[in-house]
Amino acid sequence: MKWQGRRGSSNVEDRRGMGGKAVLGGGLGGVGLIIVLIFTLLGGDPSQLLGGMSGTNTVPYEETQQDQELAEFVSVVLADTEDVWTKVFQEEGMVYEKPVLVLYSGSVDSACGTATSAVGPFYCPGDQKLYIDLSFYQELQSKFQAPGDFAMAYVIAHEVGHHVQTLLGTSQKVHALREQLSEEEYNKYSVKLELQADYYAGVWAHHAQGMDLLEEGDVEEALTAASAVGDDTIQKRSQGYAVPDSFTHGTSEQRKKWFYRGFESGNLKNGDTFNAKDL
Repeated sequence: MKWQGRRGSSNVEDRRGMGGKAVLGGGLGGVGLIIVLIFTLLGGDPSQLLGGMSGTNTVPYEETQQDQELAEFVSVVLADTEDVWTKVFQEEGMVYEKPVLVLYSGSVDSACGTATSAVGPFYCPGDQKLYIDLSFYQELQSKFQAPGDFAMAYVIAHEVGHHVQTLLGTSQKVHALREQLSEEEYNKYSVKLELQADYYAGVWAHHAQGMDLLEEGDVEEALTAASAVGDDTIQKRSQGYAVPDSFTHGTSEQRKKWFYRGFESGNLKNGDTFNAKDL
């Protein structure tokens, strides 16, 4: 992605080294960590797993050159999402309210509770902020075998997609169903919500390509990342088999499909995963 030397967003809040009040993940075994990742990775609602925790967690932090470059990169990507969604909303007669991206290290407090980097990147509708520990970039490359800067750009665009859903009222409608449905039934709506966020990430990529920001192989990097974080792929990696009724984000093929559909269309209208006959 062509990002160096370009405008960064002013809506970045740097909390690296500040830590959070609680420790989520401390003492978790491998299975517990995977459960956290499956549930919250790339946009799950962390409020169900956060809270009721106690203790403190302050992690010494010293920015490396790679961290500095990554911070600049995510700031530029965020700025690009601001430009794209401001334009898309204007075309629909709406006003886009820009979210804040919070950089943290180790743990962080949000309106959804307190999380550690084990949770992965997430969006909190309570304060309309994205939360990212830049160490996740290394996890994408090593744990998920999804290298490349545009893989990380996809992650940011997906979280911004959840912000778009909040502005449009979609997230609120889905979350309101939590108390009305069984866990299995609610999971189906959660999958549709996540796939729509993937679609919105693709919409952003469509416009980024139109602004000549993409380089050869960028879309493939995003598709690789989308595939790597599919529920079936994560479950098979962690336990050797997949349990479809427990899916909350969609399969690898579904995530790739909806990202690419958004990339091809570039608009809000074709992303109705809730009424789609075939996800």
